[in-house]
Amino acid sequence: MSTIHVNFRTPSLVMPGEFWMHLPEKNLPALPFLPPNPNYDRPTRTLILLHGFSSDAQEWLFSSPAAQLSFQYNLAVVIPTGGMNFYLDLPATGQKYQTFIGVDLVNYLRDTFGLAMNREDTYIGGLSMGGFGAMHTAFAYPDRFSKVMALSSALIIDELKDMAPGMANPVANYEYYAHTFGDLKTAAERECNPAVLYRKIKAEGKPLPKIYMACGTEDFLLGPNRKMRDFLRSEGAELRYEEGPGMHDWNFWYPRSLEGVEWLLNG
Repeated sequence: MSTIHVNFRTPSLVMPGEFWMHLPEKNLPALPFLPPNPNYDRPTRTLILLHGFSSDAQEWLFSSPAAQLSFQYNLAVVIPTGGMNFYLDLPATGQKYQTFIGVDLVNYLRDTFGLAMNREDTYIGGLSMGGFGAMHTAFAYPDRFSKVMALSSALIIDELKDMAPGMANPVANYEYYAHTFGDLKTAAERECNPAVLYRKIKAEGKPLPKIYMACGTEDFLLGPNRKMRDFLRSEGAELRYEEGPGMHDWNFWYPRSLEGVEWLLNG
């Protein structure tokens, strides 16, 4: 397995975009102490993983089992560094992080590495803010992503309507959320809300990504995750939802990412 770091020019950011990638190697000589791995009898699949708020690609690179999953499952694991804007497209020049992930990054993987060539072999996942971003990006580009893994997702958009200038919650202030989502009174009704996007692509008859969600029962985001679970079930989504003891940390995310990737590949 190779681990590479890439900077590439991105129209959406008007600057180099960055990602790390664990890339399995198919032509290594067989190791006598390892059994044959049937995952290498098929084309390499691609998983893009999005980090959380106030973090970067190193969150997945060093804290998660991403390298193990890449080697075990013949999976190209792509870990971009995003911004602090929930992977949304903002009006300002250079602030289009939805397009960076769903268009520029996928196109670069296709053109340069021959990866993510079809939706069936292309997945997206994330944790916290990245879980929100993974769902939103999958629903924005359902022709590119067949499945999504969302861990402890920051599905806070319904709560923002009650904020006013000068207010803050433990994560950020009103000004940050207004910059990210626009008018907070209407944010939940617009396409910055993954639920609105899901309803839209369903109404348009587009392919619907399958979804894996997980959240710890002691996580401060449990309520919003349950609300999204109930919404997706009411819409007839292909959803696997898991809860279990845990908080908003890698003690919960590590085993759930293993389970989630198993589901992505076989669910």
